[in-house]
Amino acid sequence: MRFVCNEGAPEQELTIFRKVTGLTLPEDYLSFMRRCNGGEGYIGDEYLMLWRLGELEKFNREYEVHEYIPDVLLFGSTGGGDAYGFRTILSGSEVVKVPFIGMSSNLCKRIAGSFTEFLETLERT
Repeated sequence: MRFVCNEGAPEQELTIFRKVTGLTLPEDYLSFMRRCNGGEGYIGDEYLMLWRLGELEKFNREYEVHEYIPDVLLFGSTGGGDAYGFRTILSGSEVVKVPFIGMSSNLCKRIAGSFTEFLETLERT
């Protein structure tokens, strides 16, 4: 199964996210979400589950991300034991991969310098 997109996120959803979290997401990610509000499937040989914009705050709260890695906002997963997120404090756009179990800053592995680079990296695998 190739990657299947959800319908794009309306601007209202972007505004609500900013109001609720106080965070500004990378522009390339927002542009993608306007066209494809999450989805799942394979990109290259890698399986990717991108969460809908409206799910980000809830999933990050439920996974207690702020408690374990306060400088990361998760936006999706491998569909298995690892999550993908943005380093919000250091760069705002750097993409990291971190295990759900044992989640900590020292286990964050840099994957890409931007969301666009992240997708391109997956495509090459």
